[in-house]
Amino acid sequence: MNWNNIISGHRTGGTTGPKESRTDYQRDFDRLVFSSAFRRLQDKTQIFPLPGSTFVHNRLTHSLEVASVGRSLGKLIGNKLVEAGSVDEDQQDFYLHELSNVIASACLAHDIGNPAFGHSGEDAISSYFVDHAHTEIEGNKKLREYFSGNQWHDLIRFEGNANSFRILTHQFNGKSTGGYRLTYPVLAAILKYPCESVSVDKNHVHRKKFSFFQSEKELGAEILRNLNIDEVEDGTGFFKRHPFVYLTEAADDICYRIVDFEDAQRLHILSFELVYEMFLNLIHEISHPKNDLKRIKSTLESIGDPNEQISYLRAIAINSLTLETTDLFMQRKEEIISGAYNKGLLDELTEKYQTLQEIQDISINRIYNHDTVVELEITGYRVMSDLLGLFIPAILKSKRLMKDKKVLRLLPDQFKKDDPKPYAQVFSVLDYLSGMTDSYAIELYRKLFGIEISKHA
Repeated sequence: MNWNNIISGHRTGGTTGPKESRTDYQRDFDRLVFSSAFRRLQDKTQIFPLPGSTFVHNRLTHSLEVASVGRSLGKLIGNKLVEAGSVDEDQQDFYLHELSNVIASACLAHDIGNPAFGHSGEDAISSYFVDHAHTEIEGNKKLREYFSGNQWHDLIRFEGNANSFRILTHQFNGKSTGGYRLTYPVLAAILKYPCESVSVDKNHVHRKKFSFFQSEKELGAEILRNLNIDEVEDGTGFFKRHPFVYLTEAADDICYRIVDFEDAQRLHILSFELVYEMFLNLIHEISHPKNDLKRIKSTLESIGDPNEQISYLRAIAINSLTLETTDLFMQRKEEIISGAYNKGLLDELTEKYQTLQEIQDISINRIYNHDTVVELEITGYRVMSDLLGLFIPAILKSKRLMKDKKVLRLLPDQFKKDDPKPYAQVFSVLDYLSGMTDSYAIELYRKLFGIEISKHA
């Protein structure tokens, strides 16, 4: 595994088409932007519920901003790897001009598999199977008995990261082979946890969660082997991280650490004074040569609007962290390319900078556990759980009651499976439910449980 052999022009579903004005990696970016799954992110929760007249981030705007930071990281680090002599001459063009597109595309795709209602949607799916493991579905057969051990782990640990990989690569009914037909480097750059659910180990950064359901495990391994990514141990089925993952992850971490703070200020969850002080402290603490504090403070005095002052500091904070991440990546590049680096880049920077740790602590205590956030999580948990309670027993029964048949008529054709195996059938439901937006899930819930009566449009 070295900087020259971890890239490839291969893509799922076959080779690329005729050459055109766009490069392969630019085409990946465009495919994602115009995809329906990406558009649906505009109505999927990032942190806060729909805030009325105060606009804050949803999954779509978050992903666009992460892609912007990711593009910068790819450009900066690609240039530095070439300057450092880490890349052979025949691969320099990729690092100088294409790595930025790869990371930007991966950043667009990184949240595409998250269900409605943020992480509570994931938890609701997992908990449904845990809570109903011994529920009899038909006759004396309990829910747990329909699945193998590995399949069951996928369900009780339902993971948005693995669902992203599934959406991007799975051939749904009536769709193209190879899913979105993205290039292997872009797909590898979102595999933060390159293992299956049974290999999860909280002591290793690349195994805290998982990126492959059983249905995509072989494809994931094929992609990583094609890119010369080593297994941690031969035959184990879990791999080292592709080096590009660290850039996708860092771009995501930079954005949510800083932008969640900005959003909280706009919603008056955090005071202007606190956010202003934290951002200014962080900029001062990083002390990057480009950060002229005297000039920054002078500019702040010329800005009258408090929200704009915070936005100005947010921009400088993100830029400072981007530059620091670039420097840290280059310091750790040998550990990263060998697969020995067992941290996230922002985690290491958080150990270095006290203000980053304070921002993280405040976010956990006062933002992610704010009443409005918790209320939305509980709502999402109830909505997803009850919808699963309608669809899962219906899809598993061999002799369906009229109600079961009616419920399954709601399942769109693209998600229906010819494969009669329970695992495939259940995933036809999970593909449908996890793809829903917050609003659509709530609307369907209200109609199916009699809170609102459907009317013919």
